[in-house]
Amino acid sequence: MSSPLTYDNEKAKFKPQAPHLRYDSKFSTKKSSKKDKNKDTKVKLEAKDTQNTNEAKVAPQKFPKAGKKDKKPRFQPQAPHERHGLKFSTQKYFQDNPDEQSGGKLKSETLPYERVQKYLVGRRPVPKTRTMFHSHRMEEREELIEEVAQASARGELLCTEDTGLLEAEKTNDITQWDIKSSVDEMTQQKIFDLHLNQFGPYRMDYTRNGRHLLIGGQKGHIAAFDWQTKKLHCEINVMETITDVKWLHQETMFAVAQRKWTYIYDNQGIELHCLKHLDQVQRLEFLPYHFLLVSSNAKGYLSYLDVSIGKEVSGIYTKKGRLDIMKANPQSAVINLGHSDGTVSFWIPSMKEPAAKLLCHHSGLRDLSIDVTGRYMATTGMDRRLKIWDLRMYKELSRCQYVQRLCPNRLDFSQKGLLAVTRDRVVEVYKDMTELSRKPDKAFMYHYCDREVVDMAFCPYEDVLGLGHKEGFTSIVIPGAGEANFDARESNPFETKSQRKETEVHMLLDKVKPEMITLDSEICQIDTKTKQEMEEEREANKYKVPDRIDFTPRHRQRGASSGLKMVQRKDGHREDVNREAVRDKVRTMQIEGKFEERNKKRKGGEGMTVLDRLKSRHSEG
Repeated sequence: MSSPLTYDNEKAKFKPQAPHLRYDSKFSTKKSSKKDKNKDTKVKLEAKDTQNTNEAKVAPQKFPKAGKKDKKPRFQPQAPHERHGLKFSTQKYFQDNPDEQSGGKLKSETLPYERVQKYLVGRRPVPKTRTMFHSHRMEEREELIEEVAQASARGELLCTEDTGLLEAEKTNDITQWDIKSSVDEMTQQKIFDLHLNQFGPYRMDYTRNGRHLLIGGQKGHIAAFDWQTKKLHCEINVMETITDVKWLHQETMFAVAQRKWTYIYDNQGIELHCLKHLDQVQRLEFLPYHFLLVSSNAKGYLSYLDVSIGKEVSGIYTKKGRLDIMKANPQSAVINLGHSDGTVSFWIPSMKEPAAKLLCHHSGLRDLSIDVTGRYMATTGMDRRLKIWDLRMYKELSRCQYVQRLCPNRLDFSQKGLLAVTRDRVVEVYKDMTELSRKPDKAFMYHYCDREVVDMAFCPYEDVLGLGHKEGFTSIVIPGAGEANFDARESNPFETKSQRKETEVHMLLDKVKPEMITLDSEICQIDTKTKQEMEEEREANKYKVPDRIDFTPRHRQRGASSGLKMVQRKDGHREDVNREAVRDKVRTMQIEGKFEERNKKRKGGEGMTVLDRLKSRHSEG
């Protein structure tokens, strides 16, 4: 290395500087002043010797930055990995509000318990478990339920529609003509009558999204149409007695229970299938999450048919006679049957006997209905009584006695908990029946039909009640009956053709097995056996006889496979297997006997507990 060289800067001419020496300015315009000329500024040059070339490195001068000294740098956006994935940097916000920082994200505000309480479905107290692993699993399950409830409560902001309301001093005096004269045109179109007096009485059914209506007359008339736009899908006459009609998973297919067999049609009225093993069917129900068509016939048979594969899942003989009262629980998919002896039986496809029985009336049942939550059931019988039951405890909540000549005939719950009751031509709608201990003096609304009401159902997501009678079909408006906001992934009244196809594919992929239908819908619970149950099970298996041994000896030559030899070889193999089983049992008994003798030799004997031993030591001391 050579010694540093110097040169006089005054004689040097102005030359453009390199970019790294001129501090990002395009050209260096700084001129030397008189004071700088008087000073001898020197630049040290360090020469570096190499094998091929001699390179010189210039140490740059450090000039102060232009501008004010105390000026703060301007705000510059940060990279995504530096701002934790946020659209804008929140670092300064977190510095000013340190309590709001939680892992680089803003804390979500906890909602009040009153708003979250109604969404806490399936929450139970954490049971005692034998291992920490299962304890943590149960705690995680409870935390997940709480998070889902919090998210559902926050989603209420997106539910912009309000539930219908009827305010008056006496709401039971308001008729359908009063409502029709004071509402908008869209609501007026929901009040209409279909005069079909030739083929009645009519059974009816709404689709899950409440957009399409299916009616079937007892004398063979079938019609499917969009009841809001009044667009007819199909209209046929099967020239045979019809007992019930039911939509399947979508409005493209429906099932009809005719006099002899059950048929499935499409929305164009074309026959798709003839189910001959479902004969003399009285009532039909469809379980959308399991794709099961449930039927009950006049002989007392209950059948489950999987419509996705066309296979009968289960067939049960109930031994209860004619089955003309059947309703499905919308939450647990349990089938409830009403019988002539006043009992209600609960059926699941995996059992040949009823999962539970409930004596509701001392006379024959007329009808029953289950609310949307699956917690309450309403029944009516020949004794002219209306009863409300809690299906969680199988306990009667309230009852009311009708003193009129006509007893209640048909029942149905709405999505908002309104209960509709028919008595011949009269339709009564009650409010908050599951919360009252007695029937109110006056109903919420009344309606009078021209003929006796045979079938009745509330329309989903609409304040509409459909009535089927001998003269045809009647649609009336009941304010506050339907849910105002719908889940488009569950049931969309405004779905397009492509959305309908995609929904059908998702429903098939999410299909639930019939074995999952249980009376107690709680899943993922831990089955903890007690000590006594484990000991009883061990004692039962201790002296268990070994299973039959199927052994075929191999064929041998030179007389080794004669009849006697074959029998001897089979007996020898059987004795060897039994000998090993006996040895295992004896070994187990010896080990247990040693533990018992050891316990006897201990001080205090067999019948003493830990507290007794402490007492004996205290008395000796």
